[in-house]
Amino acid sequence: MASQSFAKHRQTVPMFHFFLLPILALTLIGSVVNLVKSWGNHQRFYSASLIVVLAFATLLLSFICRMFALKAQDRAIRAEENLRHFALAGKLLDPRITIWQVIALRFAPDGEFLALAKKAAEEGTAPDDIKKSIQVWRADTYRV
Repeated sequence: MASQSFAKHRQTVPMFHFFLLPILALTLIGSVVNLVKSWGNHQRFYSASLIVVLAFATLLLSFICRMFALKAQDRAIRAEENLRHFALAGKLLDPRITIWQVIALRFAPDGEFLALAKKAAEEGTAPDDIKKSIQVWRADTYRV
């Protein structure tokens, strides 16, 4: 895999982003079209409306499942970076650092980590600004 940088650190899951989501979106659109076409036909209207509800629920479920997985990864990253900060500084991360800042700090190597963490806590540095200020990028290929 090519090395990561700020410009190319975001990852996609092709089966999710380019296959499942478009299919679910097209299914929802098609079911709405079917519902509109069956508007005057009371025999078809009930089943068409159920299909719309099911298509919407399936699309919503896919987003919720993705959010749950990312939240679990965020918790693991917070624990890992808290341990790394403790190993380097002898104390836990400053509680003023947000989870988004911690996620951005994971790309910083040990030599830059403490200074960036201190700056993030004191100045409330935005996550993208933290990533942009990293000189030597520490790749994270596990988060998607």
